[in-house]
Amino acid sequence: MADAHVVATAGHVDHGKSTLVRALTGMEPDRWDEERRRGLTIDLGFAWTTLASGRTVAFVDVPGHERFIGNMLAGIGPAPVVCFVVAADEGWQQQSSDHRDAIEALGIDHGLIVLSRIDRAQDPTRDVLAQVRDELANTGLRDAPAVEVSAVDGTGINRLRNVLDDVLGNVPAPAAADRVRLWIDRAFTIAGAGTVVTGTLGAGAISADDELELIGDGRRRRVTVRGLQSGGSPLSTVGPVSRVAVNLRGVGIGDVHRGDVLVSIDRWPTTRSLDVRRASGRVLGEVPAQLTAHVGTLTVPVRVRPFDDDHARLGLTRSLPLVVGDRLVLRDPGGRRVLAGVQILDADPPALRRRGDGNRRAHTLAGIDATGDIATEIARHGAVSEQRLRLLGIVSDGESVPDGVRAVGGWWVDVETYGSWQRRLRASLEDLYAGDPLTAGLSQGAVRDVLSLPDERLVEQLVTDAGLEQRRGYVRLPGSDDLGPIEASVTELERRLGESPFRAPEAGDLAALSLGVRELAAAERAGRLLRLREDVVLLPSAPALAMRELSALAQPFTTSAARQALDTTRRVAVPLLEHLDSRGWTRRIDAGHREVTSPGARRSPRR
Repeated sequence: MADAHVVATAGHVDHGKSTLVRALTGMEPDRWDEERRRGLTIDLGFAWTTLASGRTVAFVDVPGHERFIGNMLAGIGPAPVVCFVVAADEGWQQQSSDHRDAIEALGIDHGLIVLSRIDRAQDPTRDVLAQVRDELANTGLRDAPAVEVSAVDGTGINRLRNVLDDVLGNVPAPAAADRVRLWIDRAFTIAGAGTVVTGTLGAGAISADDELELIGDGRRRRVTVRGLQSGGSPLSTVGPVSRVAVNLRGVGIGDVHRGDVLVSIDRWPTTRSLDVRRASGRVLGEVPAQLTAHVGTLTVPVRVRPFDDDHARLGLTRSLPLVVGDRLVLRDPGGRRVLAGVQILDADPPALRRRGDGNRRAHTLAGIDATGDIATEIARHGAVSEQRLRLLGIVSDGESVPDGVRAVGGWWVDVETYGSWQRRLRASLEDLYAGDPLTAGLSQGAVRDVLSLPDERLVEQLVTDAGLEQRRGYVRLPGSDDLGPIEASVTELERRLGESPFRAPEAGDLAALSLGVRELAAAERAGRLLRLREDVVLLPSAPALAMRELSALAQPFTTSAARQALDTTRRVAVPLLEHLDSRGWTRRIDAGHREVTSPGARRSPRR
């Protein structure tokens, strides 16, 4: 894919933005007859050219008039580079300030300054440039290179192309392997082709026949890419950063609008609630509760709940695919000025239900790194699934686990939280055994409940790291095979059964040893005894010993023959044979006969 770039213009109305684009590209950016008739850009215009380095650059020409600030924001919003134009003969004007505020709010920090109409300037341009630099001092363009031009006589145009080439050479390379999010700025139909949408592709790549999701007003639908164009040429694949026209199958022109967005399938969650930090403009405690927000190419009503002057919760009127780090521009719907720029700190914030939650949330947000520090984000939640981190844009493909975070069972866990889980789990088990030495321990579900774990997949590794053990689905303290107060009784029972393996003790014998149902169950969990029925107790080795004797019998054999071979009673023989049947070691042939199923059993002819 070619080294492509997108540059948006900015500046006061009638300062020569469109004229400059024509001079650089030889193309007419004004698309409407009314614009050409009035000499006034109303909507977004598009043109492109190739620079000396071979880089292709597409221009998004924005209107400068205050009445079309929404259209201007739709053009600048997705653009990574800005060409800020100020007429040398007029200097800084009102809409220059509006566009400056938009650039500051969006956090755009790559671009150049153009002093246009120098053929009309009477005063030294250094004074105008000084004024421009002073006005841009708080933006990412504070140190941007400046070029003086006249689009009328061509002065400075070649130098402008060279400077622009240098600026674009310093723009960080976009992530071609990233997920796609294309904010749509235009939709139209072409006879024989159908619906076409255009936008600035900032990350990811789109290919013909790709399936994408179209997110519109309250709807998500799958669409297929029929074809692609960039720079007026058909392509099989388009990568970032490019102006792209996408021919879609599966959607009609009436179902696509500016502000809708094409995204990679199943890789973008949507949200209607955002916690944000002020990046520029008025403090959030002073803005109206009902505002208009601009993000990407979309204009959407938003409700503001300030937490303090720098942090607030935004409630959107529609669900959008937004992630940590995204920027929004806030504007008064009744005015034409940018009020503030905000940056998303949490695109999946917790509900606020209790008195004082707002103040507590302000304190939490104040401690969040606005750059989207992964460890800080995970520490706030304790544990976050890796899939969720990727969906929220906090973790990118191939990113390694940072210091202070541990990957466990598909989750990224804060190491301090993980250590706390281990300590609390061990303490809970110690308390449990102190109150009941014969307890089975904690089930995995109980461990999740005790620690409020988000996923059972965390339990197994947590148990190992805490120095605990699992047996038969229960988490136990190590060495808990010691049966405490019934240890002596179980040892005595083991001795008796060792002498007569199939002479199960009678109920009275068990009672004399103080071994009731609960005690026997604890001994069985510890692997010390085998209960065939509540009143039939043998050693765990009894089934294997029984098979030695039964294999020596003529096959098939009767229950009576088995009882005699094992030197036991029918009370023991019947449940023992049923146990062997359940393990597949013996097989019941009819009401009176069984046979050993293991290899080497001696068989006699059936009658």
